[in-house]
Amino acid sequence: MPVTPLPALRAALPRHARLIGLDPGSKTIGIALSDVLLMLASPYAALARGKLAPNAAEIRRIAEKEGAGGLVCGLPLGMDGSFGPAAQAAKDWAMAVSNATGLPVALWDERLSSSAVNRMMIEADLSRAKRAKAVDAAAAAYMLQAALDATRG
Repeated sequence: MPVTPLPALRAALPRHARLIGLDPGSKTIGIALSDVLLMLASPYAALARGKLAPNAAEIRRIAEKEGAGGLVCGLPLGMDGSFGPAAQAAKDWAMAVSNATGLPVALWDERLSSSAVNRMMIEADLSRAKRAKAVDAAAAAYMLQAALDATRG
């Protein structure tokens, strides 16, 4: 499936369908879930990044269980907004997951989402171990929330 612009993805969703936010890292995929009104994103899970087929099957299982109709995948643009190798890899991965799950995908700039979430967790005085467990899903929620806010009608 081709990448869909986020406003078009939102408009094409069935009533009360959720969006899944994905923050693909090198070791972990952060997963977030929107509410049915597409107003609030919440951390959902962190999935160990492995082969595409099992990762996509787990994302599809979550989508079916939670009533999600689309994916929003984080796009790691350069600090100057450039589209580099990491962004290309994320785009390729997002398209492959979209094809494997049958769900449409949109991309959203996720620059500094993990840094912002880590900073918030440090300010909340979470230990390094607790931050490590929670940062990926929280970064996915941070990215998904920004996407929801920017495309709210």
